[in-house]
Amino acid sequence: MISRETRRSIRKEFLISGVLVASGILLIGFSVMELSSREEQPRYKMAQATTQPSQDTPAIAPGKDNGPAESKPGGTRPTTPAPEPATPDADAQKVGAKPALPPAPAEKIGEPIQK
Repeated sequence: MISRETRRSIRKEFLISGVLVASGILLIGFSVMELSSREEQPRYKMAQATTQPSQDTPAIAPGKDNGPAESKPGGTRPTTPAPEPATPDADAQKVGAKPALPPAPAEKIGEPIQK
């Protein structure tokens, strides 16, 4: 025969396991309800403007002062100021130009590639 303490512990464990199973089923039910309510809504929402955007400054025609440069197919975009090399040539270094980058550490400089 099973003792009273064993019966009590078994009943307590069954009660705890029943509560855990019931809460899991409840959680699954809420999740299914949430997923089913999402299917009723459209998958893609489109933003729609309610008013026309205000134009504070009129567009400036290309070629005018302060206007955008005229685009040329295949052309390069001018930069201001002009880009400078990371290491200036020897003549510029004699004049006093400093390199933009510090010299590489000795372990990063390898043997020249032989062809």
